[in-house]
Amino acid sequence: MTETVDPTAAHRRSLKVTTIATLGGVAAAFASEAVVADATSRTGLLVLLGVVAVELGLMRATGVDVTDFSAKDHLYVGFMSFALWFITWGVLLSEGITF
Repeated sequence: MTETVDPTAAHRRSLKVTTIATLGGVAAAFASEAVVADATSRTGLLVLLGVVAVELGLMRATGVDVTDFSAKDHLYVGFMSFALWFITWGVLLSEGITF
């Protein structure tokens, strides 16, 4: 008997990973704005690194097997989080929004 493989499983996995990474980057930007006093501080990067660690745990909790991640997958999560963090925090800083 042959196993039936869900043809949409890989797509759902990709959606989960991308959604968690991008929303995590936006959340990290808001957290950086709330925690960091000025944009020149490197504390904002520490906030981002903490959020990326939480994202991996969240991915594991939603059923994504992060033990199968290659270096490319980890770089993708890091880059997507960084890109959204950088853009969102840049907008927050340029608009003068404070928390």
